[in-house]
Amino acid sequence: MGDHCGNIYQLRPVSIIRALPQIKDHRLFQLKLEDGTTWESFGHQPGQFIEVSIFGKGEAPISISSPPTRSDTLEICVRRTGRVTDALFEMGKGSTFHIRGPYGRGFPVDLLKGKKLLLIAGGLGLAPLRSLLLYSLDKRKDFDDIILMYGTNNPDNVLFKYELLSFFDRDDINYLYSVDRDDEGIWKQYVGVVTGLFDRTDLSPAETYAVMCGPPVMYRFVLQKLLKLGFAKEHIFMSLERMMKCGVGKCGHCAFGDKYCCIEGPVFPYPEIENIKEAI
Repeated sequence: MGDHCGNIYQLRPVSIIRALPQIKDHRLFQLKLEDGTTWESFGHQPGQFIEVSIFGKGEAPISISSPPTRSDTLEICVRRTGRVTDALFEMGKGSTFHIRGPYGRGFPVDLLKGKKLLLIAGGLGLAPLRSLLLYSLDKRKDFDDIILMYGTNNPDNVLFKYELLSFFDRDDINYLYSVDRDDEGIWKQYVGVVTGLFDRTDLSPAETYAVMCGPPVMYRFVLQKLLKLGFAKEHIFMSLERMMKCGVGKCGHCAFGDKYCCIEGPVFPYPEIENIKEAI
Protein backbone atom coordinates (compact mmCIF):
# COMPACT_ATOMS: atom_id res chain seq x y z
CA MET A 1 0.00 0.00 0.00
CA GLY A 2 1.07 3.57 -0.51
CA ASP A 3 2.59 5.83 2.09
CA HIS A 4 -0.34 7.19 4.07
CA CYS A 5 1.93 8.65 6.77
CA GLY A 6 -0.03 6.36 9.10
CA ASN A 7 -3.37 7.89 8.10
CA ILE A 8 -5.40 5.78 5.67
CA TYR A 9 -8.05 8.51 5.48
CA GLN A 10 -5.69 11.27 4.36
CA LEU A 11 -7.12 13.26 1.44
CA ARG A 12 -4.83 14.54 -1.30
CA PRO A 13 -5.84 17.32 -3.69
CA VAL A 14 -5.63 16.51 -7.42
CA SER A 15 -6.48 18.37 -10.60
CA ILE A 16 -7.65 17.15 -13.98
CA ILE A 17 -5.01 17.37 -16.72
CA ARG A 18 -7.48 16.11 -19.31
CA ALA A 19 -10.70 14.12 -19.58
CA LEU A 20 -10.85 11.83 -22.60
CA PRO A 21 -14.20 10.43 -23.73
CA GLN A 22 -14.27 6.66 -24.08
CA ILE A 23 -17.35 4.59 -24.86
CA LYS A 24 -20.82 5.90 -23.87
CA ASP A 25 -20.86 7.27 -20.29
CA HIS A 26 -17.16 6.50 -19.74
CA ARG A 27 -14.26 8.90 -19.47
CA LEU A 28 -10.56 8.52 -18.82
CA PHE A 29 -9.38 11.20 -16.38
CA GLN A 30 -5.68 12.06 -16.23
CA LEU A 31 -4.81 13.52 -12.85
CA LYS A 32 -1.96 15.43 -11.30
CA LEU A 33 -1.19 15.89 -7.61
CA GLU A 34 -1.72 19.46 -6.46
CA ASP A 35 0.74 19.25 -3.54
CA GLY A 36 3.72 19.46 -5.89
CA THR A 37 4.77 15.80 -5.55
CA THR A 38 4.88 13.16 -8.30
CA TRP A 39 2.80 10.01 -8.36
CA GLU A 40 5.90 8.07 -7.32
CA SER A 41 5.29 9.29 -3.77
CA PHE A 42 1.76 7.86 -3.97
CA GLY A 43 3.25 4.36 -4.19
CA HIS A 44 0.43 2.54 -6.00
CA GLN A 45 0.70 -0.94 -7.46
CA PRO A 46 -1.07 -2.21 -10.60
CA GLY A 47 -4.54 -3.41 -9.60
CA GLN A 48 -5.11 -1.08 -6.64
CA PHE A 49 -7.86 1.54 -6.42
CA ILE A 50 -8.49 5.00 -5.00
CA GLU A 51 -11.44 6.74 -3.39
CA VAL A 52 -12.56 9.82 -5.30
CA SER A 53 -13.89 12.37 -2.82
CA ILE A 54 -15.98 15.33 -3.94
CA PHE A 55 -17.16 17.64 -1.15
CA GLY A 56 -20.92 17.75 -0.84
CA LYS A 57 -21.36 14.77 -3.16
CA GLY A 58 -19.64 11.86 -1.44
CA GLU A 59 -17.00 9.31 -2.32
CA ALA A 60 -16.65 6.53 -4.87
CA PRO A 61 -14.01 3.79 -5.26
CA ILE A 62 -12.38 3.82 -8.72
CA SER A 63 -9.74 1.45 -10.13
CA ILE A 64 -6.40 2.94 -11.12
CA SER A 65 -5.96 2.35 -14.87
CA SER A 66 -2.34 3.50 -15.22
CA PRO A 67 0.87 1.84 -14.02
CA PRO A 68 3.34 3.21 -11.43
CA THR A 69 5.96 3.24 -14.21
CA ARG A 70 4.30 6.44 -15.51
CA SER A 71 4.69 8.83 -12.61
CA ASP A 72 3.69 12.05 -14.42
CA THR A 73 -0.01 11.21 -14.32
CA LEU A 74 -2.52 8.88 -12.69
CA GLU A 75 -5.38 7.69 -14.89
CA ILE A 76 -8.81 6.52 -13.83
CA CYS A 77 -11.51 5.27 -16.18
CA VAL A 78 -14.85 6.37 -14.76
CA ARG A 79 -18.34 5.20 -15.63
CA ARG A 80 -21.12 7.70 -14.97
CA THR A 81 -23.33 5.95 -12.42
CA GLY A 82 -24.41 8.34 -9.67
CA ARG A 83 -23.86 11.52 -7.67
CA VAL A 84 -20.07 11.41 -7.33
CA THR A 85 -19.40 10.38 -10.92
CA ASP A 86 -21.99 12.88 -12.23
CA ALA A 87 -20.11 15.63 -10.39
CA LEU A 88 -16.81 14.41 -11.84
CA PHE A 89 -18.25 14.45 -15.37
CA GLU A 90 -19.27 18.11 -14.87
CA MET A 91 -15.63 18.99 -14.18
CA GLY A 92 -13.23 20.09 -16.90
CA LYS A 93 -9.52 20.55 -17.30
CA GLY A 94 -7.95 22.21 -14.26
CA SER A 95 -10.83 21.33 -11.89
CA THR A 96 -9.73 20.02 -8.51
CA PHE A 97 -11.09 17.42 -6.12
CA HIS A 98 -9.60 15.01 -3.56
CA ILE A 99 -8.56 11.39 -3.51
CA ARG A 100 -7.41 8.97 -0.85
CA GLY A 101 -5.55 5.70 -1.17
CA PRO A 102 -4.09 3.71 -2.79
CA TYR A 103 -6.08 0.82 -1.36
CA GLY A 104 -6.38 -2.91 -1.67
CA ARG A 105 -4.19 -5.73 -2.87
CA GLY A 106 -2.95 -5.34 -6.41
CA PHE A 107 -1.55 -7.81 -8.92
CA PRO A 108 1.47 -9.84 -7.69
CA VAL A 109 3.99 -8.19 -10.05
CA ASP A 110 7.06 -9.65 -8.31
CA LEU A 111 5.66 -13.17 -8.63
CA LEU A 112 4.82 -12.60 -12.30
CA LYS A 113 8.29 -11.38 -13.30
CA GLY A 114 10.02 -13.71 -15.74
CA LYS A 115 6.78 -15.59 -16.39
CA LYS A 116 4.49 -15.86 -19.39
CA LEU A 117 1.40 -13.69 -18.87
CA LEU A 118 -2.12 -14.36 -20.06
CA LEU A 119 -4.33 -11.33 -19.42
CA ILE A 120 -8.05 -11.90 -19.91
CA ALA A 121 -10.44 -8.95 -19.78
CA GLY A 122 -14.17 -8.79 -20.35
CA GLY A 123 -15.96 -5.50 -21.05
CA LEU A 124 -15.10 -2.85 -18.47
CA GLY A 125 -12.72 -5.25 -16.72
CA LEU A 126 -10.06 -3.85 -19.03
CA ALA A 127 -9.91 -0.65 -16.93
CA PRO A 128 -8.22 -2.21 -13.85
CA LEU A 129 -6.30 -4.75 -15.95
CA ARG A 130 -4.80 -1.96 -18.05
CA SER A 131 -2.56 -0.94 -15.13
CA LEU A 132 -0.88 -4.37 -15.22
CA LEU A 133 -0.88 -4.53 -19.02
CA LEU A 134 0.93 -1.19 -19.40
CA TYR A 135 3.25 -2.01 -16.49
CA SER A 136 4.34 -5.25 -18.17
CA LEU A 137 4.83 -3.47 -21.52
CA ASP A 138 6.82 -0.65 -19.85
CA LYS A 139 9.03 -3.30 -18.22
CA ARG A 140 8.84 -5.64 -21.19
CA LYS A 141 12.19 -7.37 -20.61
CA ASP A 142 11.06 -8.44 -17.11
CA PHE A 143 8.39 -10.73 -18.60
CA ASP A 144 8.27 -13.66 -20.99
CA ASP A 145 5.40 -13.86 -23.56
CA ILE A 146 2.44 -11.54 -23.04
CA ILE A 147 -0.96 -12.54 -24.39
CA LEU A 148 -3.99 -10.27 -24.06
CA MET A 149 -7.50 -11.60 -24.66
CA TYR A 150 -10.25 -9.02 -24.59
CA GLY A 151 -13.93 -9.69 -25.17
CA THR A 152 -16.78 -7.21 -25.21
CA ASN A 153 -20.46 -7.44 -26.10
CA ASN A 154 -20.37 -5.43 -29.35
CA PRO A 155 -17.95 -3.34 -31.45
CA ASP A 156 -19.23 -0.04 -29.96
CA ASN A 157 -18.14 -1.03 -26.47
CA VAL A 158 -14.41 -1.56 -27.01
CA LEU A 159 -12.63 0.36 -24.24
CA PHE A 160 -9.31 2.12 -25.06
CA LYS A 161 -9.97 1.31 -28.74
CA TYR A 162 -7.03 3.19 -30.31
CA GLU A 163 -4.55 2.01 -27.72
CA LEU A 164 -5.61 -1.59 -28.36
CA LEU A 165 -5.38 -1.17 -32.13
CA SER A 166 -1.76 -0.07 -31.72
CA PHE A 167 -0.93 -3.50 -30.22
CA PHE A 168 -1.44 -5.10 -33.62
CA ASP A 169 1.72 -3.25 -34.75
CA ARG A 170 3.81 -4.69 -31.93
CA ASP A 171 5.57 -8.02 -32.05
CA ASP A 172 6.10 -8.25 -28.28
CA ILE A 173 2.44 -8.83 -27.36
CA ASN A 174 -0.07 -11.27 -28.81
CA TYR A 175 -3.43 -9.52 -28.84
CA LEU A 176 -6.71 -11.37 -29.51
CA TYR A 177 -10.12 -9.89 -29.20
CA SER A 178 -13.73 -10.81 -29.70
CA VAL A 179 -17.24 -9.41 -29.64
CA ASP A 180 -20.24 -11.45 -28.50
CA ARG A 181 -22.29 -10.27 -31.46
CA ASP A 182 -21.84 -8.15 -34.56
CA ASP A 183 -25.23 -7.04 -35.89
CA GLU A 184 -23.71 -4.64 -38.42
CA GLY A 185 -21.36 -7.22 -39.93
CA ILE A 186 -18.36 -4.86 -39.57
CA TRP A 187 -16.23 -6.89 -37.18
CA LYS A 188 -13.08 -8.36 -38.75
CA GLN A 189 -11.91 -10.35 -35.72
CA TYR A 190 -13.48 -13.27 -33.85
CA VAL A 191 -17.22 -13.14 -33.09
CA GLY A 192 -18.22 -15.15 -30.02
CA VAL A 193 -17.54 -15.28 -26.28
CA VAL A 194 -14.06 -14.60 -24.96
CA THR A 195 -13.37 -18.28 -24.17
CA GLY A 196 -13.41 -18.96 -27.93
CA LEU A 197 -10.11 -17.06 -28.15
CA PHE A 198 -8.31 -19.88 -26.32
CA ASP A 199 -8.49 -21.99 -29.47
CA ARG A 200 -6.77 -19.28 -31.49
CA THR A 201 -3.40 -19.25 -29.73
CA ASP A 202 -0.79 -21.63 -28.33
CA LEU A 203 -0.55 -21.58 -24.55
CA SER A 204 1.99 -23.23 -22.24
CA PRO A 205 -0.09 -23.61 -19.04
CA ALA A 206 2.83 -24.84 -16.92
CA GLU A 207 4.81 -21.60 -17.39
CA THR A 208 1.91 -19.18 -17.69
CA TYR A 209 0.12 -17.07 -15.09
CA ALA A 210 -3.45 -16.08 -15.95
CA VAL A 211 -4.90 -12.82 -14.67
CA MET A 212 -8.50 -11.88 -15.31
CA CYS A 213 -11.00 -9.14 -14.74
CA GLY A 214 -14.51 -8.87 -16.10
CA PRO A 215 -18.18 -9.53 -15.34
CA PRO A 216 -18.87 -12.42 -12.90
CA VAL A 217 -20.46 -14.57 -15.62
CA MET A 218 -17.15 -14.53 -17.52
CA TYR A 219 -15.16 -15.95 -14.60
CA ARG A 220 -17.04 -19.21 -14.42
CA PHE A 221 -16.41 -20.09 -18.07
CA VAL A 222 -12.84 -18.79 -18.20
CA LEU A 223 -11.96 -20.74 -15.03
CA GLN A 224 -13.36 -23.95 -16.49
CA LYS A 225 -11.30 -23.39 -19.62
CA LEU A 226 -8.06 -22.61 -17.74
CA LEU A 227 -8.37 -25.64 -15.44
CA LYS A 228 -9.22 -27.91 -18.37
CA LEU A 229 -6.10 -26.69 -20.18
CA GLY A 230 -4.02 -27.64 -17.14
CA PHE A 231 -3.39 -24.27 -15.46
CA ALA A 232 -2.46 -24.68 -11.79
CA LYS A 233 -5.00 -23.00 -9.49
CA GLU A 234 -2.12 -21.06 -7.91
CA HIS A 235 -1.36 -19.57 -11.33
CA ILE A 236 -4.79 -17.94 -11.65
CA PHE A 237 -5.51 -14.45 -10.28
CA MET A 238 -8.79 -12.55 -10.43
CA SER A 239 -9.64 -8.93 -9.83
CA LEU A 240 -13.14 -8.88 -8.35
CA GLU A 241 -15.00 -5.70 -9.12
CA ARG A 242 -17.21 -5.94 -6.05
CA MET A 243 -19.59 -3.28 -4.81
CA MET A 244 -16.87 -1.53 -2.85
CA LYS A 245 -17.70 1.63 -0.99
CA CYS A 246 -15.54 2.90 1.88
CA GLY A 247 -12.29 1.27 0.75
CA VAL A 248 -11.04 0.49 4.25
CA GLY A 249 -13.22 -2.39 5.49
CA LYS A 250 -15.48 -0.31 7.72
CA CYS A 251 -18.83 -0.31 5.91
CA GLY A 252 -19.17 -4.02 5.06
CA HIS A 253 -20.58 -3.17 1.65
CA CYS A 254 -18.19 -5.43 -0.28
CA ALA A 255 -18.05 -8.36 2.15
CA PHE A 256 -18.42 -11.88 0.77
CA GLY A 257 -17.80 -15.08 2.72
CA ASP A 258 -15.28 -14.09 5.39
CA LYS A 259 -13.51 -11.53 3.19
CA TYR A 260 -13.62 -7.84 2.46
CA CYS A 261 -12.95 -7.17 -1.21
CA CYS A 262 -11.53 -3.69 -0.49
CA ILE A 263 -8.86 -4.88 1.96
CA GLU A 264 -8.01 -8.45 0.98
CA GLY A 265 -8.72 -7.80 -2.72
CA PRO A 266 -9.66 -6.63 -5.21
CA VAL A 267 -7.05 -9.08 -6.58
CA PHE A 268 -7.34 -12.65 -5.27
CA PRO A 269 -5.44 -15.85 -6.10
CA TYR A 270 -8.07 -18.38 -7.17
CA PRO A 271 -7.38 -20.90 -4.32
CA GLU A 272 -8.33 -18.22 -1.74
CA ILE A 273 -11.85 -17.84 -3.09
CA GLU A 274 -12.62 -21.08 -4.92
CA ASN A 275 -14.81 -22.37 -2.08
CA ILE A 276 -16.69 -19.12 -1.44
CA LYS A 277 -19.88 -19.47 -3.43
CA GLU A 278 -20.72 -15.77 -3.69
CA ALA A 279 -17.19 -14.79 -4.78
CA ILE A 280 -17.90 -15.42 -8.44
